[in-house]
Amino acid sequence: MSDTVLNQFTPPTEEEAIDTSRKLKVGIIGTGWIAESHMESYKQMPDVEIVAAADLIPGKAEKFFQRYGVEGVRLYPDHKAMLDAEAANLDAVSICTYNATHAECTVYALQKGVNVLLEKPMCVTMEEAEAIVKAEKESGKLLSIGFQPRMDDNMKMIKKIVESGELGKIYYIQTGGGRRRGIPNSTFIEKKTAGIGALGDIGCYSLDMVLNAIGYPKPLTVTGYTSSFFGTNPMYNNPADAARFNVDDFAAAFIRLEGDIILDFRIAWAMHVDTPGDTIIMGTKGALRIPSTECWNGTVGGPMTLYRDVAGEQTQTTIPLCPEGDSFGGLFYKKIRSFLDAVKNGTEAPVPTSQILYNQAIISGIQKSAELGREITIEIPEV
Repeated sequence: MSDTVLNQFTPPTEEEAIDTSRKLKVGIIGTGWIAESHMESYKQMPDVEIVAAADLIPGKAEKFFQRYGVEGVRLYPDHKAMLDAEAANLDAVSICTYNATHAECTVYALQKGVNVLLEKPMCVTMEEAEAIVKAEKESGKLLSIGFQPRMDDNMKMIKKIVESGELGKIYYIQTGGGRRRGIPNSTFIEKKTAGIGALGDIGCYSLDMVLNAIGYPKPLTVTGYTSSFFGTNPMYNNPADAARFNVDDFAAAFIRLEGDIILDFRIAWAMHVDTPGDTIIMGTKGALRIPSTECWNGTVGGPMTLYRDVAGEQTQTTIPLCPEGDSFGGLFYKKIRSFLDAVKNGTEAPVPTSQILYNQAIISGIQKSAELGREITIEIPEV
C-alpha cells in the first residue's frame, strides 16, 4: 500500500521546518521507474532544486520532467557528459540506473567531487564494491546507499530490541521472504543490466534488516544456492521475458558470521508457497519472530512476537506495529531527507558503505558459492 493511500486514513502531520536559506542543487542519473520515487520526494523539499539529469535513452529524460511539471533542467545523454558539465554546480546526485552501471556512475560522480545517493543494491560484484569504497575515501564526499526500510519505525524497533539485551547473545537468524508470484520485467531480469535477480533486488533488504539489527558483523563463509525455474518458464512468466531471463528468481544460503552467529537466508520472486518463512532472531535469553513480507521495500509483515521465560514460565509478548503516518512524508522521503541533511550538516552517511560492503559481500558470496556448488570463504577487500 502506497504512502498516498495510507495518508487517506491517517491525520496529516506538519513537515519539520527546513532551512531554505541554502538551496541544494541536485542531479538525477537515470530517469526510469525508481527515479520517480526520488522525484516525488524531491518535489516536496523546498530546499532542493533539480538542475540536471542524464539518461541513455533519447527523449526519456525530457518526458520524465514534463510529466512532473519541472522546467529548466539541463539534460545530458549519459552520466559522464552531465558530470563533466555540471559537477561544480551540484551538491548531490541520485543514481537511479540499472544495477550493472551503479559502480561506474558512482565512481565517476565521487571523482568529480559530488555527493551521491546510490540506489540499492550497491553494485553487482565485489570488485565494483571495492572501486566504489576506494573512490568514496579518496574523494572525501558523502555516499549513502538507498535502503529506505532503515527509516521505518518497526525496523528501528527490531534493532532496539536486540540492542536492549532482551534476547541475550544472538546465535541463529532465519530471514528472507518474497512473493508467490512477483517477477519484474524491464532491466531487472537480464545479467547485462541487472547482474543479479531477486537476490539483489529484495534479498539485500532482508539481509540489511537483520544485519543492521545485530551491528553488521563480518561475514565469514557461505554456502549458497540460486535457481531460475519460474523466470525462464513461460507458464509463469511472459514468454518474451522468459526467453531473455538469465538471473536468479530464488536464492538460499547458510552464512557464518563473526561472533559465532548463523544466518539462514532465502528469498524469491516466485515460488509455490506464500512465504519461505518468517524472520526469526534467536538468542540465549529470548527470541523475536518478525512476520514475513512480500515486498521488502517498507515495513515488516505484521505485529512481532517476543518469546521469553519469565519466573520459570514460557511467555510470549505481541509487539504491535508502530503507527503509520506519524511524521511528514513516507519512507522514501525520509531516506532522501536524511541524505540531504547529512550533506548540509557534514554528518555521516545514513546508510554507510562500511556496512553495505558486508551486505554486498554476502550477495556476491552466494552467487559464487552457487556457481561452484560448495561452501566458500567470503573475501572482503581492505580499502
